[in-house]
Amino acid sequence: MDMMKKIPVREQDPKVRATNFQEVCYGYNEEEAVLEASRCLNCKNARCIAGCPVKIDIPTFISQVKEKDYLAAANTIAKSSALPAVCGRVCPQESQCEGQCVRGIKGEAISIGKLERFVADWSREHGFVPEAASEKKGKKVAVIGSGPAGLTCAGDLAKLGYDVTIFEALHEPGGVLTYGIPEFRLPKQAVVQPEIENVRKLGVKIETNVIIGKSVTIDELMDEEGFSAIFIGSGAGLPRFMGIPGENANGVFSANEYLTRSNLMKAFRDDYDTPIVAGKKVVVVGGGNVAMDAARTALRLGAEVHIVYRRSEKELPARAEEVHHAKEEGIIFDLLTNPVEILTDDKGWVKGVVVRKMELGEPDASGRRRPVEVEGSDYTIDVDTVIMALGTSPNPLISSTTDGLETNKHRCIVANEENGQTSREGVFAGGDAVTGAATVILAMEAGRAGARGIDEYLSRK
Repeated sequence: MDMMKKIPVREQDPKVRATNFQEVCYGYNEEEAVLEASRCLNCKNARCIAGCPVKIDIPTFISQVKEKDYLAAANTIAKSSALPAVCGRVCPQESQCEGQCVRGIKGEAISIGKLERFVADWSREHGFVPEAASEKKGKKVAVIGSGPAGLTCAGDLAKLGYDVTIFEALHEPGGVLTYGIPEFRLPKQAVVQPEIENVRKLGVKIETNVIIGKSVTIDELMDEEGFSAIFIGSGAGLPRFMGIPGENANGVFSANEYLTRSNLMKAFRDDYDTPIVAGKKVVVVGGGNVAMDAARTALRLGAEVHIVYRRSEKELPARAEEVHHAKEEGIIFDLLTNPVEILTDDKGWVKGVVVRKMELGEPDASGRRRPVEVEGSDYTIDVDTVIMALGTSPNPLISSTTDGLETNKHRCIVANEENGQTSREGVFAGGDAVTGAATVILAMEAGRAGARGIDEYLSRK
């Protein structure tokens, strides 16, 4: 074995997986996990921990995998993460823990994410349950939203002994884990639901079909239902559009709606009646992970799929692994290209997209080179479906029905990054509701911060 190179991970053949919704990556088996763990240098000053937003003790759990003590590894991870099987699959490890790995300086970084996934899958298969609080504090905390921020905050608070209830607007818990990320990246029954059940086993109650700001307000939760503190982890579910001509045509979707129909409402399954426009030729506008998810979903529903992105491949914000998988499966990338108009037929359905060539100018505020239009370069792509994957912002329902809750110009709730405290006493917030659309692990980090803040706040009362 070459200690400088990762143990390869097995995957479905691209031509086969492009026709099904089964998980792409098979993960490590026991032999592969132990071999990969043996590559770890077990650094005393572990940079990988600093690179992990939730500060998992990475060298310790990897050492425990190397020794085949998987129960100990599960307990080590559980101290910091409520969703290890999720994080092991969808976290951008390459820019976080693995990006800091000392082994990666001269060789390939340790596959920390794949090892975390192995331990989490072992835990599920062997009935591992995180330890619940031995003493109760007798105080009620409400958590709004059951996505990664809400589940993490609720789990941490339950471990501290609080009586926690999560309120979820949709009919199934999980937030973006359930409605946003496709089955082929994150299986719902096999992975997401067991992780949610583990949070329930800590004593957390989950109430679905409750829309905060409509079913009940934050004031009513605090004044009438006896909640001592509230954490808002309601995510960012309001899609953005370009504002170009033809964008209201039939056959134009937000990626949010398209993925929700497919994932939460199972439109990809023949035995469900949820309608979805499969399309014969689909354009997905955007270059992030959500764009990759929408494009790869449309491909599996039988379409020829183009990703239209206004910058070059170097500037694609999606994970390199997702771009690689999309290319392997046959997604066509039309880079340095931007839509300027959507064309429709006489019945109002999409029949094409007029796009304009771009070139890169000077860097903008994000550090990426700014795209500049190339005059006279317009051409038309004949398509029947357009999916806009341009990011999302928080739904203003909660902020508009809660007096004293400060928001910024993007409608995001203003909250202290260290403890989640908002402008309203007893109300904390974190995740996409505060930052706008971001990653699962950053939402989890915010959930942990919110739990710490709530504990400090209630301990003083």
